[in-house]
Amino acid sequence: MTVRQPPLSKGSVFQKPTLAQQLWRWFEGFDGPLALAVALLVGMGLLVMYSAGFDHGTRFVDHGRNMLIAGVIMVVVAQVPPSKMMAWALPIYAVGVLLLVAVALFGITKKGATRWVNVGVVIQPSEILKIALPLMLAAWFQKREGQLRASDFAVSILILLIPVGLIMKQPDLGTSLLVLASGLAVIFFAGLKWRWILPPLVLGLVGIVVLVIMEPSLCQPGVDWHVLHEYQRQRVCTLLDPGRDPLGKGFHIIQGMIAIGSGGLWGKGFMQGTQTHLEFIPERTTDFIFAALGEEFGLLGGLVLLAGFFFLIYRALVIAMQAPTLFSRLLAGSMATIFFTYAFVNMGMVSGILPVVGVPLPFISYGGTAMVTLGLALGILMSIAKSKQLVQT
Repeated sequence: MTVRQPPLSKGSVFQKPTLAQQLWRWFEGFDGPLALAVALLVGMGLLVMYSAGFDHGTRFVDHGRNMLIAGVIMVVVAQVPPSKMMAWALPIYAVGVLLLVAVALFGITKKGATRWVNVGVVIQPSEILKIALPLMLAAWFQKREGQLRASDFAVSILILLIPVGLIMKQPDLGTSLLVLASGLAVIFFAGLKWRWILPPLVLGLVGIVVLVIMEPSLCQPGVDWHVLHEYQRQRVCTLLDPGRDPLGKGFHIIQGMIAIGSGGLWGKGFMQGTQTHLEFIPERTTDFIFAALGEEFGLLGGLVLLAGFFFLIYRALVIAMQAPTLFSRLLAGSMATIFFTYAFVNMGMVSGILPVVGVPLPFISYGGTAMVTLGLALGILMSIAKSKQLVQT
């Protein structure tokens, strides 16, 4: 039996959505707590950048512009469902690896590093792999869900090592660490057994202990470590003993620690940092901006920043746990690891517990490329959060 719908009356009117309603649809399904954590970090980033960079040309304005670009990228990427991201994983990964090969063959060299290639515009392909690699690995494990074997993990390690090896060859230790961390996170969350994890960890700890004990002889001039470039060896040796060259290679670490220590509990006050504004802190708007924050806002400011990062990472992990598919869970977990690695490595190197590498502090340091990566990562997390709500609906 067919049920007929009553005809529309002449007075029936279809209301067109208002502009505000159309704009709101772009933000529907966004994770509120995650957005709150990002807003806190963005606010701190603008505050610290104004103090550290107000007399540094247009650095503050450019930092705000980069944040807006990252915000637009986040909103656009959030509209892409995880299923489409999975379909694009292999092409994006393949293009990224091919570009890394192009860098190795005919890349552009600056300051002794070959990290860029001209494809009409000059780009740094290693940045693509920060997102492309976890996408590829998450898609790989999704297709093998329920039937994982040791050979599948072996292939995933190969997928990981190809881009990491090419990036380390450039050389670019900072970016290779970030790409390695994002890939290892996917493999770990996919179910890698602890008996395969513990041996490398134990070996690494033994290596660190041996390095500390043997530092006086290993760091003598002319000693070749083979596995590291000379400038990387110098960074490790400087970390172990910054006083060996206080006005040269140890200057960055020493001045960073002095600035953080001089801030005390409450800090010297907004725009009152002497180490910062008398140019003692090197790279005060980029890699070493955490030292400027510690000097002016003290331990309290540092704890607020740590709380912001902790909440951001915690919320990303919650989104990962609640994601509807294995691909989404692995990808969200990897994005959480990216934020953790960025923050931990940057604050660790400024505080003198890690070697100095070119890793910015998320939302705080100046840098357009890193901000684009952060916008992509946030967009992926928001997309996964939206997909969870659609499944529940």
